[in-house]
Amino acid sequence: MANHKSTLKRIRSNESKRLLNKYQHKTTRNAIKKLRELEDKKEAEALFPSVVSMLDRLAKKNVIHTNKASNLKSSLAKHVAAL
Repeated sequence: MANHKSTLKRIRSNESKRLLNKYQHKTTRNAIKKLRELEDKKEAEALFPSVVSMLDRLAKKNVIHTNKASNLKSSLAKHVAAL
């Protein structure tokens, strides 16, 4: 077990950040899945900006890689445009 006070605090803060990142990542993945399943163009266009915002936030916090976020946004934009 760690002995330093700062190390103990780091362990606690890492765990809380890990849980928050996990929650946000899973929420984003569910939103992407929901957007891909939509057949109505109006609903998809309404949901698309919020999904893009979620992806940008995850990329900014390094939960996912920036290029992965870009690739997902691109494929989702193609999907929405094809409806």
